[in-house]
Amino acid sequence: MTRSELNFLFDKHGILPTPQRVKIASILFERPQHLSADHIIEQLKVSGSGVSKATVYNTLNLFSERGLVKEVMVDPVRKFYDSTTHPHHHFYNVDSGELSDIPDEQVSFQNLPELPEGTERESVEVLIKVRDRVKRAS
Repeated sequence: MTRSELNFLFDKHGILPTPQRVKIASILFERPQHLSADHIIEQLKVSGSGVSKATVYNTLNLFSERGLVKEVMVDPVRKFYDSTTHPHHHFYNVDSGELSDIPDEQVSFQNLPELPEGTERESVEVLIKVRDRVKRAS
């Protein structure tokens, strides 16, 4: 994503484009992907950037609050930031730690439960946790 595209995106979401935020957004929006804060911190280090860990976390929280990225909680201690913000489904490999999209056409629902009184459905998103198959000795 170009700098002008990032500036447009920041403006659209009411975010001030500081140099640190631009660096973090450049990593997130390089392509559609799912990154943890640790992934982003590591990429910043590799590129020689001096963005602090606290700034990364604060920026990701801001991006999520403003709808620039989508948070995907895969377990109580692991969170990913998804550059694709519309509702969609995921596979999470608990062995490799990889989060990947499931194409919408591969998920269908016959019935959904009745919603609690006074509520309306915002979205339906599925997270399927998988693990690597254990190869058995012959």
